[in-house]
Amino acid sequence: MADFVSSGWSIYISAVTTVSILFCVWLCWVLASKKAAGSSVETTGHVWDETLAEYNNPLPRWWLYLFYITIAFAVGYLVLYPGFGASKGQFGWSQVGQYETEVQKAKAVYEPLFTRYLSQDIKQVAADPEARAMGERLYLTYCVQCHGSDARGSRGFPNLSDKDWLYGGDPEKIKETILGGRQGMMPPMAAAVGEAADVENVANYVLSLSQSGHDPAKAALGKAKFGACAACHGPDGTGNPALGAPNLTDKTWLYGGGVATIIESINKGRSNQMPAFKDLLGEGKAHVLSAYVWSLSNGSGSKVAQH
Repeated sequence: MADFVSSGWSIYISAVTTVSILFCVWLCWVLASKKAAGSSVETTGHVWDETLAEYNNPLPRWWLYLFYITIAFAVGYLVLYPGFGASKGQFGWSQVGQYETEVQKAKAVYEPLFTRYLSQDIKQVAADPEARAMGERLYLTYCVQCHGSDARGSRGFPNLSDKDWLYGGDPEKIKETILGGRQGMMPPMAAAVGEAADVENVANYVLSLSQSGHDPAKAALGKAKFGACAACHGPDGTGNPALGAPNLTDKTWLYGGGVATIIESINKGRSNQMPAFKDLLGEGKAHVLSAYVWSLSNGSGSKVAQH
């Protein structure tokens, strides 16, 4: 990218712009030449219907004046606004500056609408129909890309409409997740578990914890090897919300609950990230959005799935 912001590009663009404007001025001057009085006008050589010929007359004055006006406008624009190389123009206008100005204007109008809910408990906010409608619009703007329009997520993206939470489903935990984001990571564990057969045995044992389909004999062999996983998932496999380690005893799977998928997780590990929305949303919007997300799995208000 450095090649596109160096001073060389500024000089190149300035030169091309100058030559283009001067060429337009020269072209107008050439086309404005009048024929000498009493002299005959040559044709361009284009003839239609035997006698209909195109004469090489100068362009009409009104057309040339309009062209001169566009040239003057271009010069004036380049003086006032950026466009002539790295020049910022007399007004100092920029897309970033205009965006930031519009954002500040919008905040002045909308921020108080969200801020007034900060003094209320998140559960109380979730019970307010107006706040819930505001939270729904926020969800459809910022969350739907990953968690889906029905909030049920997809492979690698958690379902927000059930009560299974990797980091805890308390209202304040949900708000903490929205503001600060999450970085979930399971390291490859194949080396710690043992041979390929041991990995398969552990995968079957993991499935047995939730009474899912598995091979009982392999699961019995994998129980002893599960100790390598207990540091995060706990000796009983119920997980650890402090680490974001999933509960393996239920039937909720972020990446799928088949033997092959679990073996893949053990061999390769998993890495997933939810970005932080603190800078984008601010405290007020995050508070209202947290209330709406909490309501999806706690029966307070309508679900996104109804839309």
